[in-house]
Amino acid sequence: MEHLRGKFGISERRVCRVVGQPRSSQRYAGLIRGNGEVLRAEVVRLASQYGRYGYRRITALLRNDGWRVNHKRVERIWRQEGLKVPKRQPKRGGCG
Repeated sequence: MEHLRGKFGISERRVCRVVGQPRSSQRYAGLIRGNGEVLRAEVVRLASQYGRYGYRRITALLRNDGWRVNHKRVERIWRQEGLKVPKRQPKRGGCG
């Protein structure tokens, strides 16, 4: 779009109308996600520290620590790392 504006000397509004593209998508600045490996390591660390917690509670812990993270992203990392919540141990019946 900048190329067309420079070549023809017309406004952003007109260029977007001619091309058929909304101006809002032209001005959209995408999010930068560079902390994927740090988040992955943090999920694994929390999962090993809190053995019986699932991905939902790990997500809550991450949010309490200041991470802006979606539960679906944590679940995806959870599956990729092969993490599982261990089964409960049965209670030992004692005599007495």
